[in-house]
Amino acid sequence: MARKPTSKETTRKPNMREAILAAAEELFATNGFNAVSVRDIAHAAGANPGSVTYHFKTKDGLLLEIYRRHCGPMNLRRSELLAAAKRVRDLQDRLEAIVRAYVVPAFTSGSDLAGGGARFTRLRAVMSAEGNEVARKIIAQTFDDTSHAFIDAIHESLPHIPRTDIVWRSHFLLGALYYSLVTPDRVSRLSRGEADGSDAASAIEQLVQATVAAFQAPALDQAAPARRRTVASSKT
Repeated sequence: MARKPTSKETTRKPNMREAILAAAEELFATNGFNAVSVRDIAHAAGANPGSVTYHFKTKDGLLLEIYRRHCGPMNLRRSELLAAAKRVRDLQDRLEAIVRAYVVPAFTSGSDLAGGGARFTRLRAVMSAEGNEVARKIIAQTFDDTSHAFIDAIHESLPHIPRTDIVWRSHFLLGALYYSLVTPDRVSRLSRGEADGSDAASAIEQLVQATVAAFQAPALDQAAPARRRTVASSKT
């Protein structure tokens, strides 16, 4: 049976639940889910392990709550922006508005709950790469409905592109979004200081324009004949 926090512990840290969430998020983002124990989280939060189980039952429950608190506001904002984007008449403008509706909420904040900024984005990338079954289910539960809504909206704007191609391209968008948020210094370094990777407005515009162009590229089965003709002509 989970131990209730003592009165001394509650007095010392009235926001113990928040401290545990913050500590777990940082540890999961740095070390992954599998390598972090409840004891590690409690130590980082200045809590007793019983406090973790009292508030969240299990480590799985703690990870689920981290996703809920960050992604609830982000998914809500994405849905609001998507609804507005789908009302745009011009198909080119609509496609750009749809992509922007997906990208912007992830950049909304570097620290609050509306997306969570770089730390939560890093956590998401680590969870995706780790292949943990618990994390996989939480990710699907959190994002699949919103992802399907965006993929369907893009397909309606580009009906000549197979939905499977759009799924692949949206997958690449997610990877670019992760990288843009987690390692902005790379842009600054490789541009030799001519671009500021931490400039969110510039990052959003670059990402939106590149993604729109990617979605509008010919479908894979349409591009293949052209590639074959190019190879054949080079041999003659």
